[in-house]
Amino acid sequence: MRIQGKEYRTIWYEDKIVKIIDQTKLPHQFIIKDLKSIKDAINAIKVMEVRGAPLIGATAAYGIVLAIHENNSREFISKCSEELIDSRPTAINLKWAVDRMMKKLSGINTDQILDIALKEAKEICDDDEKFCENIGINGLKIIEEIYNKKKSTVNILTHCNAGWLATINWGTATSPIYHAHKKGIPVHVWVDETRPRNQGANLTSYELNEEEIPNTIIADNTGGILMQRGEVDMCIVGTDRTLSNGDVCNKIGTYLKALAAHDNKVPFYVALPSSTIDWNIKDAKDIPIEERNSQELSHVEGIDENNQVKKVLIYPQKSKAMNLAFDVTPAKYVSGLITERGVCKASTNGLKNLFK
Repeated sequence: MRIQGKEYRTIWYEDKIVKIIDQTKLPHQFIIKDLKSIKDAINAIKVMEVRGAPLIGATAAYGIVLAIHENNSREFISKCSEELIDSRPTAINLKWAVDRMMKKLSGINTDQILDIALKEAKEICDDDEKFCENIGINGLKIIEEIYNKKKSTVNILTHCNAGWLATINWGTATSPIYHAHKKGIPVHVWVDETRPRNQGANLTSYELNEEEIPNTIIADNTGGILMQRGEVDMCIVGTDRTLSNGDVCNKIGTYLKALAAHDNKVPFYVALPSSTIDWNIKDAKDIPIEERNSQELSHVEGIDENNQVKKVLIYPQKSKAMNLAFDVTPAKYVSGLITERGVCKASTNGLKNLFK
């Protein structure tokens, strides 16, 4: 996808260095950052220089490559793999990618291990790009159906950033939108601001602007009244972990959007690559829900009159804050899951029919 007219992926490897777009600097600054060590990769995941389940997984895969550059002993690589998995607990793609890398490297001689690790990390990225492109093709059919009935602009509400910045390319929730736009279908996106880190306002709107797709940023709690007014034709969100029964764990606030959509009979879709499906956890209560630093709530960041990025306190100094990063939307509120293999019901049978 494009930034300032130039095409980018979100992560790539160059001369023993992993290159990323530092998403903590967007939308005010576009900075390509070098990850030179396994510590750099872990830190990038922790502080959300990279974020979004698929991109976190890809960064972890390249983190293994960086670890091999430092020390290709089994003991060191194994230790680094555990540290990567621990860097963020909720997104399943992180563990999926690390496990895939370690399985591939099992029994490989040290003189071959770097080349094989590089090849596998690149394949993880290539697979994700293709998965997300196919998600867009499959989701496009839903947008087309709405447009063929409505014959006017399709208004889509999304939450957080499940765009190309959260993946390698295309995005998950945005991929159908990009495909619709490229096909000439008029779309407009209601972009949830997505407190506390404002990934919608800072990232989703930013990338939609770069692709020249009409969009409007709204406060997180505005979606309900827009649905009541008939100004939302469908919702599409991403997911950090979807259980085999169709329950969806995603950015905090997703559950409330699903409830509003259900009450107003607005279709609510979740877009995901199969790497985001957790086939092991059976009960949503067992999903590890990340609780992040309360300063993400109590402070906001922006540009001052001198064009300098500043962080300011907005809460009373003595106030406490809780910052849960994710919630769970039960499958009964999900109209369908948009995957690289097609669209299915958010249910055990629905997923099994696609992923036998």
